[in-house]
Amino acid sequence: MPMSQLSAREEGPGRQPLALRTDPLRALSRSLLRLSEQAQQVAPQDLLRQAMQTLQGLVPFDSAWWGEVSAGDVQVAPRNWLHGSIGLSRSFAEEWNALAAVDLFGQQSMRQLGVVIRERDVVGPLPEHPQVAAFSQRHGLHHCMALTAELPHSGLMFFVSIYRPPTRPEFSDGATVLFGEFVLHLLQQWHHRLQRLQRLQSDTPGRPWDSFALARPSGELLFAGLRISLALGEACPGWNGTHLPEVVAQALVGAPCTLPVGKACRLRLEPCGPLVAVSLASRQHKQALAPRELSAAMLYAQGRSHKDIAATLGLTPATVRTYLRTAYAALGVSNKLELVAALRHA
Repeated sequence: MPMSQLSAREEGPGRQPLALRTDPLRALSRSLLRLSEQAQQVAPQDLLRQAMQTLQGLVPFDSAWWGEVSAGDVQVAPRNWLHGSIGLSRSFAEEWNALAAVDLFGQQSMRQLGVVIRERDVVGPLPEHPQVAAFSQRHGLHHCMALTAELPHSGLMFFVSIYRPPTRPEFSDGATVLFGEFVLHLLQQWHHRLQRLQRLQSDTPGRPWDSFALARPSGELLFAGLRISLALGEACPGWNGTHLPEVVAQALVGAPCTLPVGKACRLRLEPCGPLVAVSLASRQHKQALAPRELSAAMLYAQGRSHKDIAATLGLTPATVRTYLRTAYAALGVSNKLELVAALRHA
């Protein structure tokens, strides 16, 4: 639906959102301009929340959830690694992780990267799983809209989900367009901000993104790559991913320093502007992988097929196979199990 055809009827009674009180294109332009200003002026630890408040003025919602997620495979369920939220309980992410394997809405969003998904787009012949239905009712998630996209070089995906209760109208086609444009711009701004922060590291500023994390001095995580997340999860069983393990959080005040965690994990802690950078401590590295090779290897290690990886990265299956051969040679591995271990501990 063209934005010029939006009408107040689509959003129901009550106060009209910004996009319906003015020309939708103008409303979107103003919101993106505001987002750009926030990306330059707002502290990194506050950027995503303030950006979501800007989105709320463009496409009204009652609650929202955003952060990083891995898609999982036939053996491992999808997982949220860290998040922020508006209007949701603190247990929301932990509850979702427990039922992620049966959440068809979340799974479809992770399969269709860069595409806005609404709950009415995920209607099949089978009824909603009872656990998911109870979870949605408990948190008032009647009308849902989400977009998931690859967070470059991190091995994880960035997502934004917004919700309305049954008493509110569903998200219109016009709202879908506005939401999609805003979230993709938000991801771009967030990625650029992370790049600038990573360059502040004095210890190997070019360190791979998947082995790098950013946290507040309190230990609350703002970003974490898949490799360091897996390493922390192995070193600290039960770690939920939204806050650094306590042993690491307590050591942040001593940065810069190197910290052993568990049996095989060594972390480098460094001040990074107002935050603290946490990274896997350098070892005797083998040949470094190019960003696309690393992304292909990380997705393959997660159980994704050559075809799925090609679709995700915009490559041909033949190119994916070439990248994987290069990764195997560079990391000195000969099978998937060795690849997973090499990516986790390199």
